[in-house]
Amino acid sequence: MASKDGHRETYYESAIRKGYNRRDFMKFAAFISAYMGLENSMIGQVANSLQTKHRLPIIWEHYQECTCCSESFIRSDHPMVADIILDTVSLDYSETLMAASGHQAEAAKHDTMEKYHGEYILCVEGSVPMGANGVYCTIAGKTALDHLKEAAEGAKAIIAWGSCATNGCVQGAKPNPTGATPIHKIIKNKPIIQMPGCPPIGEAMAALIVHYVTFERLPELDRSGRPKAFYGKRVHDTCYRRPYFDAGLFAESFDDVNAKEGYCLYKLGCRGPSTYNACASMKWNNGISFPIESGHGCIGCSEANFWDNGPFYKRMTNVPGFGIESSADKVGKIATGVVAAGLTAHSIVANVSKYKELKGRYSRGKINEENLDKNEEK
Repeated sequence: MASKDGHRETYYESAIRKGYNRRDFMKFAAFISAYMGLENSMIGQVANSLQTKHRLPIIWEHYQECTCCSESFIRSDHPMVADIILDTVSLDYSETLMAASGHQAEAAKHDTMEKYHGEYILCVEGSVPMGANGVYCTIAGKTALDHLKEAAEGAKAIIAWGSCATNGCVQGAKPNPTGATPIHKIIKNKPIIQMPGCPPIGEAMAALIVHYVTFERLPELDRSGRPKAFYGKRVHDTCYRRPYFDAGLFAESFDDVNAKEGYCLYKLGCRGPSTYNACASMKWNNGISFPIESGHGCIGCSEANFWDNGPFYKRMTNVPGFGIESSADKVGKIATGVVAAGLTAHSIVANVSKYKELKGRYSRGKINEENLDKNEEK
């Protein structure tokens, strides 16, 4: 984004202008590097990129959605995320966050599309209705489909935020009356990064943009186009209730004593074993909790067609893993009689392992910040 005198700010200049100091900036670099899964030695490269590179032009489109992706982003754990990545006051274009409206807003978008043709990133939140010639979602007199094609034409890459943009989400659930369609099924000639979730985690969203700024390339993606750093493991793999699953100990209802003791919610419909996301390791709201920790099973919101994959409160079957999942009831009985003696030791070992994995990135960020404080004092 250029200032009034035509100068294009770097991320560092934007942070300083907003009242942050050098130490705040370095703490942010340490924080975001940890969430990106980078080693401590990479913090300098991240900081240098943010200090020397111009702010990446971003156009953020909204179609059929509830705005939860934007809400997740601006409520990130770190206060600088929204400020220096998007600049919530002068974002190039976003119906939700930008200050302008009406003709001024559309003029700002087209100005960015012309000045930074082939350079800007197009972020899309929401599905595109293809039914009835797209009349279910119109903006400034044009359909969402028209807006998408126009903005995508000059984009360097496209980020599909949330399950609406990546798989249709609730709008695309049967019978899908509006013909809700995910972005990758419409745009075929641009790199598309999928960030599913309802919504995706704010820190993961910020880390994706910083990765692109730092390395000028897309992160490693899985076969579904999702960043492996955040979608490389199942929620089940890093869940703190996993030891109880392995031991065959399950809650039978949401209010029974087993649920209160933290037993596995698999029999109550938890889809953690088939859902790939970082919810259990990164968590939400300053790393406080995630749905399973709050007592509700995972509904698989980052997986395609999750609305149509059966009732949320009916347990799954034939889950690959330890070899005990095909009959949770049977295993529960066996576990009670056979592994009672070894359960405590097993749970302790498993919990220690999972705890290290869950807290790894967050702890590294905290350690980096402490080291920065010590260096500052010296």
